[in-house]
Amino acid sequence: MKPLAPDEKTALVMLYTHNMLVRGEIVIKENLRVSIWLRTQGVPNYIEVHRPNVILLSGTPPKSFAYSEVFVPTAEVTAFHLAPPAQDPLDYDASETNRRMQPVDMLMGSFMLKAKLRISAQTDLTTYLDVSHAGWMSVYDADISNPYLPNFNVHVPMLLVNPSHVSFGVA
Repeated sequence: MKPLAPDEKTALVMLYTHNMLVRGEIVIKENLRVSIWLRTQGVPNYIEVHRPNVILLSGTPPKSFAYSEVFVPTAEVTAFHLAPPAQDPLDYDASETNRRMQPVDMLMGSFMLKAKLRISAQTDLTTYLDVSHAGWMSVYDADISNPYLPNFNVHVPMLLVNPSHVSFGVA
C-alpha cells in the first residue's frame, strides 16, 4: 500500500457479494464517513481492499484466501459496513417524527440479515421499496449470518445494501 496522503485515512470494512465475503482495509478521504461512502460521488468502479481476507462461498466447503490487495467490482457489492467494533454515527435524526423502524429479513446470496429499515410511518414496506430508487439503502441494527459459515455471526448498528441485489422478507 502506498503511503497515505495527508487528507486520507484507512478503515477496516467488510463487503459482501453474492458468493464472497471480504474483510480488509480501504483508503478514503479523511472527511468522509466510511459507513455512507458508497452513497457519495466519486466512488470507484472497483473497491480496492488492502490486506483482505476473502471467503469464497461458491463451492463446498467455502474457501479462504489472503491477498495483499483485491479489487472488487463496486457493481457486484451487495452490502458494505465498517468491521466491528468500529462504528460511525447513524445517518438519521432520531427525533425526526413520522418515521418507524420496520423489521425485515434480507437475503443476499447465502447471507441472511435480520435488520430494520427506517421508513415513513404513513407507508408500508411494499410502497417504500417501490418508490425508493436509491442505489444504496441504509439498514440498521443488523444481525448477519450465513448457513455455510456456522461461526459467522456479526452484529452492526448500520450498513449499506444495494436493494437491487437483496430480497426482503417479513415475518
